[in-house]
Order: sequence, then C-alpha cells, then structure tokens
Amino acid sequence: MVTHVPAPGGFEVPLWRAVAVYRVASLAYVVVVVVRDADRYAHPLVAGALVLVMAAWTAVTAVGYAAPARRGWPLLLADLGVVVAILLVTPWVMGRAALAAGLPTLTVAWLGGPVLAWAVSGGRRRGAVAALVLGATDLATRGMATPTAINGAILMLLAGVVVGHVARLSVTAGERLQRAVELEAATRERERLARDIHDSVLQVLALVQRRGVRLDGEAGELARLAGEQEAALRALISGTGPLPAGPTDAPVDLRALLGRYASATVSLSAPASPVPLAPTVARELAAAVGAALDNAARHGGGRAWVLVEDEGATVTVSIRDEGPGFAPDRLAEAVAQGRLGVAQAIRGRVADLGGTARIGSAPGAGTEVELTVPRREP
Repeated sequence: MVTHVPAPGGFEVPLWRAVAVYRVASLAYVVVVVVRDADRYAHPLVAGALVLVMAAWTAVTAVGYAAPARRGWPLLLADLGVVVAILLVTPWVMGRAALAAGLPTLTVAWLGGPVLAWAVSGGRRRGAVAALVLGATDLATRGMATPTAINGAILMLLAGVVVGHVARLSVTAGERLQRAVELEAATRERERLARDIHDSVLQVLALVQRRGVRLDGEAGELARLAGEQEAALRALISGTGPLPAGPTDAPVDLRALLGRYASATVSLSAPASPVPLAPTVARELAAAVGAALDNAARHGGGRAWVLVEDEGATVTVSIRDEGPGFAPDRLAEAVAQGRLGVAQAIRGRVADLGGTARIGSAPGAGTEVELTVPRREP
C-alpha cells in the first residue's frame, strides 16, 4: 500500500484560486460601474482604457499566482504598485466634480485583490500592510474622508487580517497532516516488520534461550544473550524502544531510548517525569550507554545498574557493574594497542556532544561510568 504525502503548501491552493475568482468577479463589477457612470467622468475613454489595463493585469496575476515559484516579492510589489498607480490617476480620469458627487472610484472593489494576495502569501501582518497602503492611497485620491471611504478602508483592513489568519492556519494544518501521514506510514512499516520478525527471528531466539538455559559454559551464555536480544527486539517492535530518526526537531524522552536496555540483568532507574533532550543528544547518549552496557556484559559479569539524573541544564547517566574491574592505566594501554572501543564508542560520542565521560574502576571493585551531557546540541 502506497501512502501519498501531501505536498507542503497544498492547503494554500484553494485560497489562491479564491483570490483569482474574486479579482475576476470584482473586475466585472468595475465594468458595470464604469458603464453606468461613464457620462459623468471627465475622460470616459481613458476610463475605458484603464478597465482594459485592469483586465490584463487580472489575467497576469491569475497566471502568476498559480505557480508557487512566482509568488515572491517581485509579483507582490508589482501587484500593489499597479493598483496604487490606477488609484493615483483616478482623480484626473473621473474629475473632482464626480468624486465630490460621491461616485465610486474606478477600482471599486477590485483594489482588494492585492490585499488578499499579500494576506495569503504572508499572513495577517502582510495583509494588514497592503490594506493600509491601499486604504491611505484611496483616501488621498478622494481628497476627503467620507464615511463611505473610511468604512471601505476598514473593511479592507479586516479582510487582510482575517484572510491572512486563515492562510496561516491552512499552512499549519497542512504541515500537521503531512507529519501525521508520515507517522502513519512509519507505524505501518513497524507493524509489518514486527510480523516478519515475530515469525522468524524472535521464535529462533526464544527457542535458543529455552533449550540452552539449562546448559553450562558457553552454551548457557549464548542462551542468556539470546534471551536478552529477544527482549530488546520485542521492546523495539512494540513501540517501547527508540523510534527511527525523523525530520522533526522535537525533544526526545531519554527514558524511552534507554528503556530498550532494561532486562533481567540490567536495572534502569529514571525520573518519573520525562527527560527531554535534543534528538541528536538523546540518540548519541543512548548509544554511549549501550556501549558501556555491552562492555559490562562482556567483562563485568553481565549484571549492571543504570541511573538517569535530570540536573536542569545537563543530564547525567551513570552505569555501574559488579565485574572484576581493571587497573587505572588499562584504558590507556588499550588505546595504545589500537583497541578504541571505549575511547570512540563512549568518550568520543559524549565529547562530540560537549559533555564529559568519567570512567572509574579498580581491580575487584567493578566499574562505574558517568556520562554528563548538555540538554541541547552544542
């Protein structure tokens, strides 16, 4: 089954189409008004020519705003400039006597087109700016602040704010829908993998664990490891383990990432409330903890304790085992011999996060690893 993810900005398409329809409808109203009042204009032929200009510009904007790549500042500013220019020549075309008699200006409702376009492209603030510019220009061309002109300017300002708000809501809704579709696709893929793993890997691991648990030596150790891996896989495919890295930058609860390591031999103690970390920090810290637990399983007898401490600006994870321990200079010798497991898998990861890693041990006293990282990425 293929899941189709909506394209970003797809919810804006109906709004741009509505703007185009509004401009055509308002142009038709302009034609009706000009035909009705042409005999009272000072230059009726020029008024007819301006109507043709408005018709041509309506077609230009309909084509221009139809493509997302052309909805930038050049077209937006040109749209506003054309309407302002028509408003500025209106007093000469109509004549002061016609304006004083209360006749509507040439643009009538057509001047609201740029306001709607600006609002859809940039939200409430941009729509309000376009409305204020056109409203002020309209009042200036009339030469008087009549109640009708003031009401028209206020209505245009309200339209810019409301349409801009709706446009921003549509963009937010589109982004949330896209994330929801991606999450649904990831969930379905997880379920499919869970079925496949359950039918093959988990059954084999369970069989190895059941038949080898009563054996001694290496066979018993293999059975124990198979049981731990079975528990870890079950946690991962059931959703309690870490999710795959996604495009979101939302904080990740460290407890969920470390929960996959909890088992019969690993005790995890964490705060009751979430421990949110930046995604990269959480994943790298969890990987460092996993490397420390792997060392505990191989060299420390397998029994380990993990403690998570949320200290505000930093988070500290301590890992302690009851193994035989090692001499203080053993890590330096391992690095000199080219064995870089601890240096790279633990200290390297934590250092890249801007944190510190302290490893303490002594022969016969077990090992304690303390990892401290900042809450956000460095």
